[in-house]
Order: sequence, then structure tokens, then C-alpha cells
Amino acid sequence: MMLRTGMLVAALGLSGALLVGCGDDSDDQAKSESQESSSSQQETQSSGSSTQDTASSDTAGSADNADSQDTAAAGGEPVNLIFGTGGTGGSYYPIGGALKSVFEKSDLVDGVQVVSTGASVQNINNINDGLNQVAIVMSDVAYDAVKGQNQFEGQPADIETIAGLYPNVVQVVATADSDVHSIADLKGKRVGVGKVGSGVEQSAAKVLESAGLSYDDLAQVSHTGYADSVTEMSNGNLDAAFFTSGVPNSSITGLMQSTDVTFVPVSGDVASTLLEKYPYYENYEIPAGAPERYNLGDAVDTVAIRNIMIVPSSMRDDVAEDLAKRFHDYLESDSVSVGALKQFDPSTMDKNLVVPVHPGAEAFYETLSSSEGAATDGDAASAGDDSDLSEETASMPANEKASTTTSDGAEAEPSKQTSAETPEDNIDAAEGSETSGDDNAQDKEPQS
Repeated sequence: MMLRTGMLVAALGLSGALLVGCGDDSDDQAKSESQESSSSQQETQSSGSSTQDTASSDTAGSADNADSQDTAAAGGEPVNLIFGTGGTGGSYYPIGGALKSVFEKSDLVDGVQVVSTGASVQNINNINDGLNQVAIVMSDVAYDAVKGQNQFEGQPADIETIAGLYPNVVQVVATADSDVHSIADLKGKRVGVGKVGSGVEQSAAKVLESAGLSYDDLAQVSHTGYADSVTEMSNGNLDAAFFTSGVPNSSITGLMQSTDVTFVPVSGDVASTLLEKYPYYENYEIPAGAPERYNLGDAVDTVAIRNIMIVPSSMRDDVAEDLAKRFHDYLESDSVSVGALKQFDPSTMDKNLVVPVHPGAEAFYETLSSSEGAATDGDAASAGDDSDLSEETASMPANEKASTTTSDGAEAEPSKQTSAETPEDNIDAAEGSETSGDDNAQDKEPQS
């Protein structure tokens, strides 16, 4: 009996202890309920405003979450880009200045720094070293870089293309009394081939080689730049000279005002040999009767080397795609301030390139092809008799569809291919960008 009583007392004591241990929670809950009850009237009175505040907070939170999700879906945080161009007096620098604000509008780009460089070779080396993330270069230099040859011997560059740009045109001009009408006629003549190591000299050597000539076949080899070549031709000390630039070249225009000249074509077997051996060359026609392009009596067939915009192959696909899209949209707008880009056909951005297109940029160009294919399908469907062709085309892959819907803009008309190396281009650049140089771009020989 005493044992049972003891056990009962112990049990009662334990229950009391448990109740005491739970007392803090119970008291807090009671206090909370009391506070909630006492403030219920205030909450009711302010329910409208608190609901609005909550809704605003939720909306802001949703927007922040959406931005975070968009950034995550895009592949990562915004990037900073260092844009390698060229000398401040050339064409590349003002183009970089114009594209700075275009690219900075992207949510994927935090900022763009445009830097003046030694042009193509340095730009490629800077990208290899991680110093630049975007650059403009000449196709011949870029071709050697990806092949790991010539000045890039044993050190191939890991670069890809965002877009093809305007061409530098090989222009061979001779005095009218020199009796030079073809590249073969340069044999035994006094010829200005450009400064040593310049893009002009490289083109001159390759053109002569394609005609079966070398410097040894010339009576005189003059390593003169544009201005000096013009002076020597005016004085009768040179028979002809090479110019590799945009059309028109102001030095040539000046020469024509004082001296009768002949434009020597780079065509036929010479051009065929050149294009076969050096795939970065393309055919180009200087049109006749164009006042802004020498106002020639007859068109002149020659060749050109295209400039391209490159990035490292490691660039994120989403960033490369957005850069290509924004560049394309800019070219299609009325906001273009640099002369070179005003006369550049956006439909050729991914055409005839010797450096592979970045997969991200390629994805954007595929959307353009798909859009062009869809538009053509719609036109065919509305034509009635062509409806079957439309259905067949609609079922084709995007790349095949694009090839079956070639439009007038698929290939740039020769008359539209030019560069910024004209006096008016520099005026445009000065008005549209703070990065334009004081020197005339057309007087700058292409830097390799």
C-alpha cells in the first residue's frame, strides 16, 4: 500500500514538472493571442493599405526573382568586355566607339572598354592572352592565326567570328602614260608596294605572285605609303602603286585631280589563282558612273579582303548570340554613325567567312534564316500556284530552307561594299562618337 502511494506521489510530481517546463510556450502563445486580439481592430482598419503594401512587396519580389531567373537562364552573370580596335586615325577605332553603347544595352554586358591597339595581330594576341574579349581584324591575318602559320607559326589562335564587316579593296593605279593595263604589265615598271610589313605590301606581293611576278621582275620597288606613292607618281618617279583600303581612297582621289591615271584590274587568271590559294580574298567591283567612287567610265574588277569581328571561342553562347543580334539590329536602324557601317549589308554578316562563326552567333543567324524562310513561305502561299512549293519548303530544315529562299540581300551588291576610309566617314564618326581620330582614315594603311 505504501509502495503504491509512493508511486502515485512520484507520478503527480513528474506531471507538475512537465507542466512547468511547458509553461513558457503556453504563456508566449497566450500573450501572442492576446496581442493579436487587441490589435485586430487596428489591422482591420489598415487592412486596405497593408494589402496594397503586401501586393507591392510581392510584385517587387516577383520581379527580382524573374530577373534572377532570367540571368540564371542566360548562363551566368553579366560580363565586361574590352574591345580591341586599331589606331585612333583608322577605321576600327570609331567603329568600336559606336558599338560600345550598342553592346552595353545588353543585360548580359556590364560594360565595354574600347582600346586603341596596333590592329589585327595585336588584337588576336590580346584575345589569346585574355586581354581583349572582342576585336576587329583583317581576314588574312585571322586566317593565318587559326591555321597557326606565318607570324602565328606553331601558335594557332582559338578565335571565332561574331560578324563579317566591310572589305579593304586592292586598288592598283597607274599613270596613263605608263602603258600599264594589267598586272602582267607591271613587269619592268617602277611600283609603289606600300610600307614594309603593311597590309598593302602583303597584298601587293600576293597579287604579283598570282601573276607570276616577284619584286625581282620590277624595275623599281618603292616601299612608300599612300601619300608618298601619290607624290612620286605625280612627279613621274613611279609608274604605278598599290592601295588597299576602302573605296574611295582620298589619296587616289587627290592624284586624279592632277594626273591622268588608269585603274588596273585584278581579274581573270590572276584573281582566280589568288582566290584559290588565299581564300580570304573575294571578288569586288568598283562601279562605273558612281561620283562617290571615282566616277569611273568603266567598272573595274578587283579583289578585296574582308574585315571581321572576332571573340574568343570560350565566350558564352548567350553573350555571343546577343552581340550578333544587337550588331545586326543596329545596322538595320537609323542610328548608324560610322560611314563604313552605313554602307555595309547586314545580310552578309555570316557569309564567306574564313574564321568559324561562334555557335552563339550562328544560333542568331539561324533565326534570321528561319524568318526569311517563313516570309518566303507566306509569299509563295499567297501566290496560289506556288502553294505546293511553299509547303515543301516549310518542311525543310532551316539551313536548307535558307538556301532555297535566296533574296536580293543574300549577297551584297559590289557597289555596297566599302569601308570607312573616306573623308566623310571620319566626319560621321566624329559626330557620332567621342573616339574618332583626327587623321583621315583613308590615309592609314591596313596594319597587320
